[in-house]
Amino acid sequence: MRGLVIKNTGSWYTVFTDDGRKIDSKIKGNFRLKGIRSTNPVAVGDYVRIVVNQEGTAFISEIEDRRNYIIRKSSNLSKQSHIIAANVDLAALIVTVNYPQTSTTFIDRFLASAEAYGVEVVLVFNKLDLLSDEERQYQDMMITLYHHVGYRCFPLSAATGEGIDGLRELLRGKVTLFSGNSGVGKSSLLNLLIPGIALRTAEISDAHNTGMHTTTFSEMIPLPEGGWVIDTPGIKGFGTFDMEPEEICGYFKEIFRVSKDCRFNNCKHTNEPGCAVRKAVEEHHISQSRYASYLSMLEDKDEAKYREGY
Repeated sequence: MRGLVIKNTGSWYTVFTDDGRKIDSKIKGNFRLKGIRSTNPVAVGDYVRIVVNQEGTAFISEIEDRRNYIIRKSSNLSKQSHIIAANVDLAALIVTVNYPQTSTTFIDRFLASAEAYGVEVVLVFNKLDLLSDEERQYQDMMITLYHHVGYRCFPLSAATGEGIDGLRELLRGKVTLFSGNSGVGKSSLLNLLIPGIALRTAEISDAHNTGMHTTTFSEMIPLPEGGWVIDTPGIKGFGTFDMEPEEICGYFKEIFRVSKDCRFNNCKHTNEPGCAVRKAVEEHHISQSRYASYLSMLEDKDEAKYREGY
């Protein structure tokens, strides 16, 4: 029997079968995907084959080939990955310029990983209602930056509903991953988009201006207008997985465009002569923050540096 994995609580998976049933399922034996060292071999969004037993539960016997997925370095096992979701049409990265502040490094790492695995990303700037004039100016600068790079941005407020209609229309009919740091308002946003689901929300910790986890597992939730949203636990850091240093440039759209003018084909854009990328940074055609994110990903190959920066 075929179905879609719509919930993952760690050891159990809820499979929504082609005939409309929801069946709690487990992985059979030492189930591992070829070539992917993952802490979760089955992810929300996977299409699977299951074998139902007499108790009404099932074993997952096979995973269909994935169209794409979003993956990050596992936070406690650096040699392994954690697949956040599979077979998505879109990833909506929820960010906030304050309450809490989302770092540009986190944003850029997420964007680079999505580029690597063929997932389109939009940036959703939440908590518009809480921003001071100065914070709004900073947000406008960020939106201008990422729009210039080639990413769509949606400033909005889950608290007031301002700006929500454009995002709602974008999500219609798509499978969309919602991701972001803890505390950026994913659950509040989903409560607004899907009336009646009543996801739990939490106050921001005043002491550290950081969010607290309210979602503890990944789940696909159907949208009233058609399509699905994948709700995922908040993540603190985004370690990129299985990228070679020479590939990373290709996942920064504007750096890749400019790199074709470098003197050397194998330029890493650090200190080589005739580097068009460093020249573009100096002339403000490439932002300093994006270039710094690129350099930090190059340094990930040094595990000690990676551990300090995570």
